[in-house]
Amino acid sequence: MSTATDFDLSIYMGGVRSEIDAKLEQLLPPVDQRPSILHDAMRYSVFSGGKRIRPILCIAAWQACQDGNTPADVPIPGHVSAAACAIELLHTYTLVHDDLPCMDDDDTRRGKPTAHIAFGEANALLSGDALLTLAFEITAGADMAADAGQGFATVELARAAGSTGVVGGQVVDLAAAGKSVTREDVDFIHLNKTAKLFQAATTIGARLAGAQGSTLDALMTYGEKLGLAFQVVDDVLDDLQDQREHPEQASDPSLSCLSVMDMDEARSYAARLTADAIAALAGLDENARRPLIAIVERMEKRDI
Repeated sequence: MSTATDFDLSIYMGGVRSEIDAKLEQLLPPVDQRPSILHDAMRYSVFSGGKRIRPILCIAAWQACQDGNTPADVPIPGHVSAAACAIELLHTYTLVHDDLPCMDDDDTRRGKPTAHIAFGEANALLSGDALLTLAFEITAGADMAADAGQGFATVELARAAGSTGVVGGQVVDLAAAGKSVTREDVDFIHLNKTAKLFQAATTIGARLAGAQGSTLDALMTYGEKLGLAFQVVDDVLDDLQDQREHPEQASDPSLSCLSVMDMDEARSYAARLTADAIAALAGLDENARRPLIAIVERMEKRDI
């Protein structure tokens, strides 16, 4: 049985999101600072309506290591919120680049024109580069110096973003376009392009709290399983949306879990991953782990 049934996730996430947004406002260069168009493009993508799931997970993982305190009662230190913001900046960079004509070539995201439509392809590309660079500036900067985990945050972000993470997953994703894919292909793409950044978020939060051993392993496993479940549900929702918007056309599940399993199998797989994520937290304090359990349960059930 879930331990999160009496936990108000909306209030929790809203409060943490407000703190993250305020910190992002401080960390991003102002639009009136030259070059204005670059800073405008960076802010446009960061403040485009994202739910801040990854930075919230970072903070929730940090809070889960705070000796059983109710999460809302634990103030979030500046270096923890800074690390969470760095994760969001890196995630936003991946979206900006993913939308480019040479990648997925998307014109809209979250109901708004994508960065390359709003600012031009070159400015969008460079704004993504700047967001990625700023993420590492933050994890290596003064805000983080107060904590012994400073280097861990930088290394975890680099691993999640590089050739064995998001970039590697994107390469395999692009190479597989228009081809028949295997379960191994889809699992590789989902793990690297999505799950590793979720795992980095929970790992960074845990390590900034000083977690070691079984506690650190639990939060790393939780992050990976949540990330995989998140992507499976995304694939299902994308397919259902295509069916609603284009009922006359056959769905194209290319590079989706639905290219290697049917809808019922995908839903069952998401449920198993969710259960695995929750089970990984069994050794943590019941009160402190409630936000993490509520988040993974919400991710699985969203709009299916």
